[in-house]
Amino acid sequence: MSRGICPRVNSCGSFWILSAVIFAVNVIDVDAYSCHEVRIAFQLRQVGPLHRVPKTPGTDVDLLVCKHQGPSCCTRKMEESYQLAVKRETLHNIQSYSYELEHLISGHSDAFQDMFQYLLSFSQGHLSSLLEGTYSSVSRHALPHVNQLFSSLSLYLRGANVSVEASVHQFFNNLFPLVYTRLINPGIEGSMMMGSEMGDCLRMIRQDVNPFGPHPDVMAQELAGALGAGRQLGLALEEGLEVMNATENVNMSKECVKVLVKMVYCSHCRGLTLIKPCVGYCLNVMRGCLASLSELDQPWRRYTSLLEQLTHAMAGHHSLELALLGVRGHVNEALLYAQLHGPLITATVDKVCGLSTGEPPSMQPTGPEVITSTVTSSSLPPSAAPSQPLPEQWLGQLAHLRSSFPLKPSKNNKHNLRTLSREFLMYLQRYKSFFAALPEMLCEGENVVDDSTCWSGDDVVESYTGRVVGNGLHAQRQNPEVNVRSPNPTLAEVKERLELFNQIFC
Repeated sequence: MSRGICPRVNSCGSFWILSAVIFAVNVIDVDAYSCHEVRIAFQLRQVGPLHRVPKTPGTDVDLLVCKHQGPSCCTRKMEESYQLAVKRETLHNIQSYSYELEHLISGHSDAFQDMFQYLLSFSQGHLSSLLEGTYSSVSRHALPHVNQLFSSLSLYLRGANVSVEASVHQFFNNLFPLVYTRLINPGIEGSMMMGSEMGDCLRMIRQDVNPFGPHPDVMAQELAGALGAGRQLGLALEEGLEVMNATENVNMSKECVKVLVKMVYCSHCRGLTLIKPCVGYCLNVMRGCLASLSELDQPWRRYTSLLEQLTHAMAGHHSLELALLGVRGHVNEALLYAQLHGPLITATVDKVCGLSTGEPPSMQPTGPEVITSTVTSSSLPPSAAPSQPLPEQWLGQLAHLRSSFPLKPSKNNKHNLRTLSREFLMYLQRYKSFFAALPEMLCEGENVVDDSTCWSGDDVVESYTGRVVGNGLHAQRQNPEVNVRSPNPTLAEVKERLELFNQIFC
């Protein structure tokens, strides 16, 4: 009985084995001719409406970009969606890399301006404390002129059309009537009618009389030099932001968009959703599409070198900090100079402005703003003129009026201008070749491969055999993947503007 069963079992087993093989072949055949993976990729990358992707590949498809022999999971509508998607993705990737550089420029531009305003405010407060503590008789009327001076310096650092030298000399012009009537000749304002005409006359003749000696000129020169570098750095950073804003919204040509679709999405039409572009192929595509952008490389390198020069000129040896902190010392020296040369200044003013004051009042100290008792009008040498330097022995007697404020920033202050500048220059080094390196960065984002099979735009290959071209418009003449016909007019204008900026500021 068992012998009768065994042949029947073997016959049944053979039937079921054959059926299983046929079923498996049918499953494999269905998977091979299914667009399931393409639909998943289409949905995950948010290319477009999912209903545009067929469930099975078609054999009679009229494609414009992703042409190939055999069945395809793509349609004309899908190609349209691919073009919109690849343009959106590429611009997003460019903007993501540009954002880092833009943030570096804008962030440090704000940080530098904040530091400038802090130093201005500190210097203004330091000068005001000098006037209030040592020259109290002039401080109340002088403080508005102090405010005006530092307001002008602030506007200058922000790029306004303001002259540092003119602002400094205007400050001393306005200071002279106060010094003349309250320090050199205290009480003259009460004994005479000091009208606006007298004040105007004193302001007008200040630079000719030179009551403050060389100190206004020295102060103006130091501030103009140090603040000039800070102002130029601020303007240069603004120019960099303009360049980045212009490059972020650059339009991509139709030719470029089609080539990008061919590189990124045409492999999907064959069901190859995981294959990556070859390195050389991707570089040719990106360098062709970004040829006009790469033309900014040389002007940008010169621009970053200019930023380095301006930063060193501003912060090297604490130049800007010392210039602002030195304002108090220059004003103090100027006031001391005027007091010591009071008789000669009075005689000159009497002749020019027609003010008869009689005998010049003695320089005998009567308050905190006057000199020691050994320095009187009789001790001034007859030949001394307001433009001559003070003898060393006189300056020694005035030492108690000099500022004891340390001009060198404290080493404990980590947030000084030099530290900020050093940090800025360190980050700037990374972006000197930004426009030349951008195609490579974009290809790295595409996860290109070069050591195994990769996508060449037409098929899966072991390696890319085409010629890999360099950056720039001229190199694209030999580009086998992208036909670059003419430069982008917007980027050509940006390049010209940046080159002109470099020439003006160099």
